[in-house]
Amino acid sequence: MLSRTAENLFWVARYMERAETMARLLEVGARIALTPSTGHGYRSEWESLLQASGTADGFSEKYGDPVQRNIESYLFFDRDNPSSVISCIERARENARIVRTAITGQVWDTLNTAFQEIRQIERQPRSEWEITELCEWVTRQSALLRGAMDGSMLRNDGFFFMNLGYALERADNTARLIDVKYFVLLPSVEMVGSGLDNYQWQVLLRALQSYRAFHWAYGGELTASKIMHFLILNPASPRSLMSATRKAMHHLDNLESFYEVAPGTGLPQMRAKALMTELNQTKVAEIVDEGLHEFLTRFIGEIGQLTALVQQTYLSGDAR
Repeated sequence: MLSRTAENLFWVARYMERAETMARLLEVGARIALTPSTGHGYRSEWESLLQASGTADGFSEKYGDPVQRNIESYLFFDRDNPSSVISCIERARENARIVRTAITGQVWDTLNTAFQEIRQIERQPRSEWEITELCEWVTRQSALLRGAMDGSMLRNDGFFFMNLGYALERADNTARLIDVKYFVLLPSVEMVGSGLDNYQWQVLLRALQSYRAFHWAYGGELTASKIMHFLILNPASPRSLMSATRKAMHHLDNLESFYEVAPGTGLPQMRAKALMTELNQTKVAEIVDEGLHEFLTRFIGEIGQLTALVQQTYLSGDAR
């Protein structure tokens, strides 16, 4: 497969996962904003979303002060924001259009339908949509694409590149979603362990559609340490950092096998294995000692380095 084609497929998946993450961030903000203010913490729950998503500077340049309605528009509808939902869906569809012959009709139809529908949503008055309805629509489109990929694509390098894109983007984005907690509570350390703190962890689980799965896995009392373990270190949790990193390593293994490279000798694979080893040896208490924000920031940096190695090894650098 041409490296340019591989990169287009890689970014189709990354953009759709990123669109879903923006929607989940908005849902977290909407839910947390309903709780009473403590008078502490970051300037607002909504500004925390901009910080966690890495879009604060772009928003500030365009809108100034963080107002809820402007933040919702910036993260969902604003094409000046390359990470907005509409930007991601349009770019995913454009990358797919360029390599139309490398994907199945079902995958293309799913992307094209999402593209057409979000154009229709954009033309409707905002008052006709609740932000939670928009978020549900996005997560549904992302799930439809994953189902179309799984149900119709050959298990070849194109399939592996798309799933690798999903895994790397999910690892990065789950870390950013968890990091919202840091920004929301900063600097009110005394709130950690409070009822509000636990409620915000519950909100995060619900936004990740993991609330029931968490109770299946742990049962009993809901605590911050259990939720951190579930979202960071539990390989059975589909959105955990451990699970996403393991999936990335799995699809790197598949690519090595497909291209008949000696197992474990590629630079991306070596970096992924090192990251997996570190996660396997990490305990929640060690994350707390290091600082949750510091741990997540370091993890995001390591995923960025792994992505750069994938880019150098397999991709052309011309897509996106």
